[in-house]
Amino acid sequence: MEDNRIVAERKAKFDAFSASTSVAYPNDFRPTHTAAEVLEAYDGVATAEELEKLTDTVAVAGRVMFLRLFGKFAFCKLQDRSGQIQVSFAIDVLGEDGFEQFKNLTDVGDLIGVTGTLTRTKTGELTVKAATFRMLNKTLRPLPDKFHGLTDVEQRYRMRYVDLMMNADVRDVFQKRAAIIREMRDFFHEKDFIEVETPMLQVQHGGAAARPFKTHHNALDLDLTLRIAPELYLKRLVVGGLERVFEINRNFRNEGVSVRHNPEFTMMEAYHAHMDYNGMMDFVEEMVTRIAEKVCGGLQITYGEYSVNMARPWRRLKMRDAVKEIGGASEDNLKDLGALQAFAKSKGIKTPPRITEDYGLLLNTVFEELCEDKLINPTFITDHPKAISPLARSQDDTDEYVQRAELFVVGRELSNLFSELNDPQEQALRFAEQVAQAGKGDDEAMPYDHDYVRALEYGLMPCAGVGIGIDRLVMLLANQPSIREVILFPTLRPEGGTAEAEAEHIHVVGE
Repeated sequence: MEDNRIVAERKAKFDAFSASTSVAYPNDFRPTHTAAEVLEAYDGVATAEELEKLTDTVAVAGRVMFLRLFGKFAFCKLQDRSGQIQVSFAIDVLGEDGFEQFKNLTDVGDLIGVTGTLTRTKTGELTVKAATFRMLNKTLRPLPDKFHGLTDVEQRYRMRYVDLMMNADVRDVFQKRAAIIREMRDFFHEKDFIEVETPMLQVQHGGAAARPFKTHHNALDLDLTLRIAPELYLKRLVVGGLERVFEINRNFRNEGVSVRHNPEFTMMEAYHAHMDYNGMMDFVEEMVTRIAEKVCGGLQITYGEYSVNMARPWRRLKMRDAVKEIGGASEDNLKDLGALQAFAKSKGIKTPPRITEDYGLLLNTVFEELCEDKLINPTFITDHPKAISPLARSQDDTDEYVQRAELFVVGRELSNLFSELNDPQEQALRFAEQVAQAGKGDDEAMPYDHDYVRALEYGLMPCAGVGIGIDRLVMLLANQPSIREVILFPTLRPEGGTAEAEAEHIHVVGE
């Protein structure tokens, strides 16, 4: 009831303001400075007397985040995209009518614009001394209590607009995310790549092991899927002669939600002709260390309880060797399928028959169970089994393993890369094997893509490709434990009925 009373009081103030003006939502106030620009420009002016001699006028606009009212004086903290600045309001400067309007109408959370000169308080804080005041948006809902805020984590994600208002560290995460993507784009452009866009709606999915979302196009009466990866389209472009291409865009995978997974996520994928997986590992090292250094200010970063050394060179370890060194297997444990099955059983690893009966699939599962979470500093796990790599080129000296590497940092896969398979006949056989795996119950197996095989028959230049999960990279460099903290609007369950949702909103944001 108290929350409803507060909303009603704000509505009454809005009605009073609306009755006093011809434009309740004005759009003619133009700031001359952001809060940060004012603070930076006048940081060196030490005293109030020196500031008053300048007689400079500034116009700033933002949200009232803190408000104190006294008899003939008031001050607030005004927050814009750059930060906060203090503003003072005095009856002898604003005039009686202007001051009374501010005092009677303004609440924490309102959007206002002020113009004025600059001064410093007795404590030395740079302050805009308001000469004029404009109500830009008289808000109807109060902000959360600053000490309790949005206590429900899902409500923080659902009401991200309030989360961003209240938490500077949340704003910093998304500013860092933007900087990471900007640095990545700059790196590709310097390396003579072209940025492209490939279809998100596809007749059949491909390019990764994942379940797709399915939809239907009414006009064409056509079943479609949302893409799980852009890989096969990007390699078609390399066939066409675009020898260095990259894309940063959304992928969609119909999988569970966890601290590492969101059904909709951002991926960077790139292809470089005349490069193999060794060269691509060098490429990724160079790119990620450059991004880390520019965004984090150095290559020794903190992630949770770990201190991570991002400096090059990064370790490269074959999957079989990782299972021995980290997983505790001996060479005898890996000599054949029977020995590997016995080792997996001794470690309590249980798998369905289609994995247990395939050496490559089982080796990968043993690696995932025993090794992944122990890879803290950047490590490339290389030379994967062919069974889990249907699009990668085989090693020249063996057909059982491929020229593939995955990058792990703090126990999480950050990147997948390989020398691309460009033999159309071998690719056709690999697709056929994927179809067979689907028949055995693998609901993440790839379908047979006839057009992609046809594209390979026109000739794919020898090349290497890489994918990097942008969300996971941001998690690492922004020191965030969950993927939901780095996606503005992560996938959530619906709130429920309208009345229930309304009541929940009011409860959460009540003062």
